[in-house]
Amino acid sequence: MTHNDKQAAPRRLRKKDLYDKIMEFLHKENRQSFNYKQIAFAIDAKHPSNRLDIINMLEDLAAADEILEVAPGKYKAHSNRGNEAVGYFVRRSNGRNAVIVDDEQILVAERNSMHALNGDKVRVMVSASRKGQEPEAKVLEIVETKDQVFIGTLKVEKNYAALVTDSKFLAADIIIPRQKLKGGKTGDKAIARITVWKDDEMNPRGEIVDILGVKGENTAEMHAILAEFGLPYKYPENVEAAANKIDAGITPEEVAKREDFRSVTTFTIDPRDAKDFDDALSIRQLANGNWEVGVHIADVTHYVQPNSIIDKEARQRATSVYLVDRTIPMLPEHLSNGICSLRPNEEKLTFSAIFEMDSKANVVNRRIGRTVIKSDRRFTYEEAQEIIETGKGDFAREVLTLDKLAKELRRRRYDAGALEFDRAEVRFEIDKDGKPVSVYFKESKDSNKLIEEFMLLANIAVAESIGKVPKGKKAKTFVYRVHDNPDPEKLTNLSGIAARFGYKINPEGSSREVNRGLNRLLKDVKGKGEENMLSMLAIRSMAKAIYTTDNVGHYGLAVPYYTHFTSPIRRYPDMMVHRLLAKYAEGGRSADKVKLEDQCRHSSDMEQTAANAERASIRYKQVEFMQDRLGEIYEGVISGVTEWGFYVELDENLCEGLVPVRDLADDYYEYDEKNYCLIGRKHHNRYTLGDKVKVQVARADLDRKQLDFALISDDGNPNKPLAEKRKEHGRNTPRKKQQRRSKR
Repeated sequence: MTHNDKQAAPRRLRKKDLYDKIMEFLHKENRQSFNYKQIAFAIDAKHPSNRLDIINMLEDLAAADEILEVAPGKYKAHSNRGNEAVGYFVRRSNGRNAVIVDDEQILVAERNSMHALNGDKVRVMVSASRKGQEPEAKVLEIVETKDQVFIGTLKVEKNYAALVTDSKFLAADIIIPRQKLKGGKTGDKAIARITVWKDDEMNPRGEIVDILGVKGENTAEMHAILAEFGLPYKYPENVEAAANKIDAGITPEEVAKREDFRSVTTFTIDPRDAKDFDDALSIRQLANGNWEVGVHIADVTHYVQPNSIIDKEARQRATSVYLVDRTIPMLPEHLSNGICSLRPNEEKLTFSAIFEMDSKANVVNRRIGRTVIKSDRRFTYEEAQEIIETGKGDFAREVLTLDKLAKELRRRRYDAGALEFDRAEVRFEIDKDGKPVSVYFKESKDSNKLIEEFMLLANIAVAESIGKVPKGKKAKTFVYRVHDNPDPEKLTNLSGIAARFGYKINPEGSSREVNRGLNRLLKDVKGKGEENMLSMLAIRSMAKAIYTTDNVGHYGLAVPYYTHFTSPIRRYPDMMVHRLLAKYAEGGRSADKVKLEDQCRHSSDMEQTAANAERASIRYKQVEFMQDRLGEIYEGVISGVTEWGFYVELDENLCEGLVPVRDLADDYYEYDEKNYCLIGRKHHNRYTLGDKVKVQVARADLDRKQLDFALISDDGNPNKPLAEKRKEHGRNTPRKKQQRRSKR
């Protein structure tokens, strides 16, 4: 080794210098969190021994509450200790109120809350933390109130009226003056707004906004769910009236502007209870032997003009909402189920993606433009599936050809690295009163996949038509449906847990390699005890798909360009895409990116809200279905683990309930977030995501939409020592020190 090499060798920093540098760096960058590698690089600690020093020091500093571990292995400085700060208030019905300042949650005692409501923007004084104690904050001012309402059940006495709330964000009842009851009576489900909450009063005062109906009645409860999420549950009369004035307007002049497909074999394939048919497929064989397949989409934007009263309502709603027993449409029924719905034997205006394909499903040519169609047949998925399975039925040749092409498209998609998540969805058979009488599982069969493939093909083609430009040219602003890369830490964690069961995933491979590994895992775990756990962890490692003008591609589909074009009746982004296509086809200038991005963000938020409402309606029906089965015993799988207990999904009907940690009386259980399990402190029994258990239905709380289960057995023996359990699953028991290190 030369003299220069020796000089260049990294110097090991002393512990005191290391401490000073870590604290200085974290306080300087106090808005972000960092892992040990990022910190080591930032403070220039290159000596190999310093790596372990930094890991240990970060753990010790977090344990002493000198810094904050915001996620496993990620650290940041405490923000604003002993200072004023502005954040958002989090009110909880269990009294554990908090304020979120720079991603950190700081406790706020009720006496120091100024009765701020959940989501209010507040100015607080944060106390300096003392060793062994959590810091606290005191609300000094409510800077901005969040407009919100509360749902509950009315209790009306002679001299007193109150709304007993269902909210997880408010423990107190709302006192309602009799003149503000809007005719509400005891037992009515109602919506209230808080009008005043004085510092010296335990309960807020408010007024009734709307009466939903009698508690327990199906429509009242479904409307309550929509109101809980801030979603509309009725259509404004003036918007309905405006829609009813719109005429289909399929004039010879309009047809002349479009490509005419009325004489080409065309049909729809949809769920049996569907009323809004926004997509149809046409197919004909060309003289050269190739197939021309048309993906025809309802031309909603021909009827809904920008900034009209109908458009403003649709933009605000952003999506149709699908609850268990009803659809709350984005567009008025006259449009969604009438003029725009591609019903059989009716001429309809459409926006279409037309593909010329050879027998191997290679796209030879494609074009996108406005068309007119006349559907020959309306198929349900079940009817189309029967044709695929038997080879017989109306338009059998066309259906079978489309199925063959779709299967080839699908095979190529997965070869290219697309992900294949295929979890069964629970559905309820509902009686005339809205009561669930049975459960069934929605399966995706070849007929579903046929439609899916051609919708994907159209969405990709439309995105490419605008986003894919020659080198050196800039693409015009467009709306994309993007899906970012998975969280690397979650992937690494999944890889480690999968390895315990003997499955291999390389979290650091290329996107294609990672996706192939995930698809292989999902295929290999089918029907095995660990299927639920590993498939859920795989889904949770994924980013959420969103709408944006910044195209980063779609990871899950393994395509660089993707958008939503095929459902404008039920999704506002599809309407945005249709308008942009028409504008650019006429040579229009690039759209306003800032304005478009705001609309994208709103649509993404509303999509998530609608999904949450749908899940809440499913939970309500699950509890309603199971409340007649109290005391019955079922087998299931642990589907979620939290510090307050673990959730179990029943094998028979996929209903999910909680086994509260307070009911696990054999030990004191601690939550291991990294390994998704509860571990008994004394006996080391472990309840892990994916474990098979036997439970009894103990409680069914419709107000909280929660089932509680009592644990009967874990593989027949809940008290089996951890070592035995792990041995049975082919896993070695890690030492305590190794478990501690896994946080890194």
